[in-house]
Amino acid sequence: MEKRKGLQVLLKPASSACNLRCRYCFYTDEAQKRGTADFGKMPEPVWRAVVEKALAAADDCTFAFQGGEPTLAGLPFYRAFTAYVQAKKAPSQRVFYTLQTNGTLLNGEWLSFFKAHDFYVGVSLDGPRGLHDRMRPDREGRGSFSAAFAAMRQLQAERIPFAVLCVLTEENARRIGSVYRFFCEKGFLAQQYLPCMPPLGEAGGLSEKTYGECLCELFDLWFADFQRGLAPHIRQFDDYLSILRGGEPEACAMYGCCLMQNVIEADGSVYPCDFYALDDFYMGNILETDFTALLQPALNGAGPFFAQAQRRGAACPQCPYYALCRGGCRRDCAGEGEAARNRYCNAYQTFFEYALPRLAFAAQRL
Repeated sequence: MEKRKGLQVLLKPASSACNLRCRYCFYTDEAQKRGTADFGKMPEPVWRAVVEKALAAADDCTFAFQGGEPTLAGLPFYRAFTAYVQAKKAPSQRVFYTLQTNGTLLNGEWLSFFKAHDFYVGVSLDGPRGLHDRMRPDREGRGSFSAAFAAMRQLQAERIPFAVLCVLTEENARRIGSVYRFFCEKGFLAQQYLPCMPPLGEAGGLSEKTYGECLCELFDLWFADFQRGLAPHIRQFDDYLSILRGGEPEACAMYGCCLMQNVIEADGSVYPCDFYALDDFYMGNILETDFTALLQPALNGAGPFFAQAQRRGAACPQCPYYALCRGGCRRDCAGEGEAARNRYCNAYQTFFEYALPRLAFAAQRL
């Protein structure tokens, strides 16, 4: 049987616009470093070109919507988009939708739409109210916890699949036990924990020491629940388990090589990665090219981004844990030549030394 060809496209339908002012937003920082920070709402000719060219390039297409805050594009945008997909796709083609949101603008109409079109939703929540509100205020400085939490309760009630996306800062990483228990008690059992990124090319973000300690404590909690048959799905741990079982991870940071992510800004500009949506890495405009051509630099190791697609820490190949870590995300790597290293290298080594026997045990039990 011939293998089905898949394609993932990450769209920015509202560009970098957002109704919150999160204190760590990497995309706000990125956008401000471009010649054009905000491209406005994606116009119809652009999203039609995305749909047509994606369906022409693959059997299975995943359309992922992010921002900024993607719901600012408005529900009519999504209704028109999905209707056009349905009209254009072949009967044999499969289409999947995901959307990452702060949750504050969701209501019954949005949820009915998500349910009708089988959307998988990621909602940002940084833990209980106090921790979340300090990091994720709105434009007036008010906390966004109440609205985000209410949206997650609605998603639960409607049985719409979703994950909680938790950005780890120094504050909530040091309280990871409280954060984890809060999510589990509320029934938020698909969890992603993402280290806070500093502005591009700058120091800061989550410290290596705190991240290592956080991973170890989080794993202790998860493993205790695993032994009771009650463990939630933590994407990072699930990826490690998949690798140990001979499978592939979901997170691109665990591939050891940068892949083409097909990030499409509202004006049609295409970038290779959400973390590198910058003028220096512009790859063309979807109105003027197609996905087959966009994939060529990645395949050939060409251009300013893919010429360094495998750039990771210099010591990675000699590390006993490289088969699991695979160097981490390129965005976390700093330095050149032999000095190059992932800013979380020691954190990952600490974690694997601490958790690997139990990870291997869990992988055997699955």
